[in-house]
Amino acid sequence: MDRTALADLDRSLVWHPFTQALTAPPPIPIRSARGAVLTDVEGREILDLVSSWWVTLHGHGHPAIARAIGDQALRLEQVIFAGFTHEPAVELCRRLTALLPPGLRRCFFSDNGSTAVEVALKMALQARSNRGEARDRFLAFDGGYHGDTVGAMSVGVSSRFFEAWRSLMFPVDVLPVAGTWLGDGDVEAKEAAALAALDRHLERHGAATAAAVIEPLVQGASGMRMHRPDFLRGVVERMRSRGILVILDEVMTGFGRLGPLFGCLGAGVEPDFICLSKGLTGGALPMSLTITTEAVHDAFLDPSTDRAFLHGHSFTANPLGCAAALASLDLLLDPACLAARAEIERRHRTDLARIVAASQHAARLRVQGTIAAFDVVPDLPGLNARMKRFFLERGLLLRPLGPTLYLLPPYCVTGEQLDRAYSGIEAGLESGFTD
Repeated sequence: MDRTALADLDRSLVWHPFTQALTAPPPIPIRSARGAVLTDVEGREILDLVSSWWVTLHGHGHPAIARAIGDQALRLEQVIFAGFTHEPAVELCRRLTALLPPGLRRCFFSDNGSTAVEVALKMALQARSNRGEARDRFLAFDGGYHGDTVGAMSVGVSSRFFEAWRSLMFPVDVLPVAGTWLGDGDVEAKEAAALAALDRHLERHGAATAAAVIEPLVQGASGMRMHRPDFLRGVVERMRSRGILVILDEVMTGFGRLGPLFGCLGAGVEPDFICLSKGLTGGALPMSLTITTEAVHDAFLDPSTDRAFLHGHSFTANPLGCAAALASLDLLLDPACLAARAEIERRHRTDLARIVAASQHAARLRVQGTIAAFDVVPDLPGLNARMKRFFLERGLLLRPLGPTLYLLPPYCVTGEQLDRAYSGIEAGLESGFTD
């Protein structure tokens, strides 16, 4: 089927995410992908600089992951996970918990990042109830985004994606984050003010708060807003002192995106829950994990089934996803992957920093591991759409968040491909993103 026919059929049948169908341009039909490159049905190549919505760790079509999925499919492709188990799931849990802070031991599988957060929220609330504790408030942070199911929307309400469903959501206390960037001279004052606001809130409501949820070090969907490890440690220490459970949403920040394997390790904090998805399977298949402590798990142990965690999904711990995750983990722990991530960060801090510093249309550069972002100024009407179009016309998949332009490439991206990305960004800034 040619490009036009496929796009027309798509438009008549398919409802795309985060898209206004009335005004959106036709979707681009992709035929294949390898490494950091997508190829459309006409053979045109597009450099994927956002890891296809932040999921593709090692590049598209990685042979080791593909082989693992194929081999597993010939043995066991799916089995109900209530009352059954299988080696890929158990082995994945064993290997992951060995890499996480030592208290995180109990692994619950679900389908995606939103459900991983939903599981943590439900576990935290029920654990309190099972223990007879009158704690039912949740605390979240301004600009946080945690997914699109009702609980995840509730703790992510300040991301402002969810006005249409506000009547469905439960109330959540939202506190400020001390966002910062390279060269920010006011960061310490902002951190002190945010922590003081948190202290005041906890004096009033800490005893009634069940749990707090935060994206560690980088808030993704709100514009790759970044905060320092010192600030995160201050938040977690305050939660610990009040007996509040800490949920770290590492759906995007996990698996080396920030440099260390997980944001909690880089910041030196130990949560009660960590939520993982996106890069878990190397981007090959949908899967997520909510990993928690023995103390949380043991709050559900009781002769009564009513106190069990009655939650699950049809494809919980799907063997194909587990096999992909194990293969991706092998690649992630290879020293070559650590070196590749370090080189991406080095290039962001040198070459991209030079471009941003030289442009009057770029401000507030921030870099954390393989993620780099800056704000395009001024934020004039239509800027976001113009940026998307400008880059796609040059074969670059960059998907700005409002006026924020960010890079989050797969770890296999080459130096030459980064050169091409930086050159495209420089040209866009020079032109004001006009064709």
